[in-house]
Amino acid sequence: MTEDKSIILGHPSYVWRRGQDRRLDLIRQYVPLENRRILDVGCGLGMYVEKFRRYSPNVYGVDIDPEKVEAALLRLPNISLAAAEDLPFKDRSFDVTLLHEVIEHVVDDKRAISEAMRCTDVGGCVIIYAPNRLYPMETHGFYFRGKYHFRLLPLVNYLPSRLRDSFCPHVRVYSGREIRRLFEGYQVRYLAFTHIYPGFDNVAARRPALGGFLQRATDLLEHTPLRAFGISHFVVAQKLA
Repeated sequence: MTEDKSIILGHPSYVWRRGQDRRLDLIRQYVPLENRRILDVGCGLGMYVEKFRRYSPNVYGVDIDPEKVEAALLRLPNISLAAAEDLPFKDRSFDVTLLHEVIEHVVDDKRAISEAMRCTDVGGCVIIYAPNRLYPMETHGFYFRGKYHFRLLPLVNYLPSRLRDSFCPHVRVYSGREIRRLFEGYQVRYLAFTHIYPGFDNVAARRPALGGFLQRATDLLEHTPLRAFGISHFVVAQKLA
């Protein structure tokens, strides 16, 4: 059961390291967090909730996994058990709504974005990190001959969707067009629509020289058109009237 849950919900990192710092810094480049009403959808153990509380006391988190919610509540307030498709908040309750590597795992990604938009105030922002179809590795593991393997699978995301999904039926991957399609029907302005490379924290921990090289190289790539091949989309959609 634990293995099945981790396959469906993903294998998140439970340690805050350089890669997460980069993602938080990227958010702060586009969205002010000071004294904002902030919601983290799919908050897990509350790592982002904890960091956001440095900037605002009005931070909330929801997650679908009761074990993670229970653990997060041991050290953080305002954590609730809820699905991304059915958020327990009134309309326009938040200025910032984050879905960090969440929409690829939910049952209904369009509904999850609809709920995020509903709970975000006019002028506020919905922020997404989500897997990029152009990244040459699938990081969520794959199925082969009916057995799940938690390891990288190169180039599978370049296959036609039906074939790709036969290997990875448990997780979505997105093109930029598919991300925009989730926001169809809403008036939004994209303050950011770009990509980020992985932090290579695990590589740096095991092999510092190699990890440092990869980190420096991908930091450079993020300032070139090759940023389009990053591991994740980074999207900041501002809700208009």
